[in-house]
Amino acid sequence: MKATISLGSNLGDRFQYLQNALDSLNAVTGTQVHSVSPVFETDPVGGPDQGQYLNAVAVVKTILSPEQFLAVTQQIELEQNRERNERWGPRTLDIDLLAMDNEVRSTSELELPHPRAHERAFVLLPWSLLDPDFVIPGKASVAQLLESVEVTGVRFRNDLELVAHA
Repeated sequence: MKATISLGSNLGDRFQYLQNALDSLNAVTGTQVHSVSPVFETDPVGGPDQGQYLNAVAVVKTILSPEQFLAVTQQIELEQNRERNERWGPRTLDIDLLAMDNEVRSTSELELPHPRAHERAFVLLPWSLLDPDFVIPGKASVAQLLESVEVTGVRFRNDLELVAHA
């Protein structure tokens, strides 16, 4: 399956947390980071006052089911000192599963596609650089959705480059 994920961090060594997440995904049997977007620095959306985020999007090839893949990403977050104290609060690492192929599901554990991905410039802008023609099930293509969101507050970081393959 093709999993598309967003990565974010606004605590500590933000860039290193993002790279650690990619390296950890590559270490999972049957999972390989295929491509990764450029890094963007973004204003926080919602939640309390907090620092700027680094954000990126990655496409990952995996043999895992969506539920298994979600469990892996949550374990990686924990290994990178993620604490879930406050909704939309600051974090060392946030990995959101945006889509897995064209899967559509809604359970207490997992909603695919991600319920807010189509509204978020910090997701759509990097995603559009990897897979602009991907149609988010029930919505439109990533490129079309990007046209309808405000991208102010999302800035390209040409001094940072994540490595997809270790």
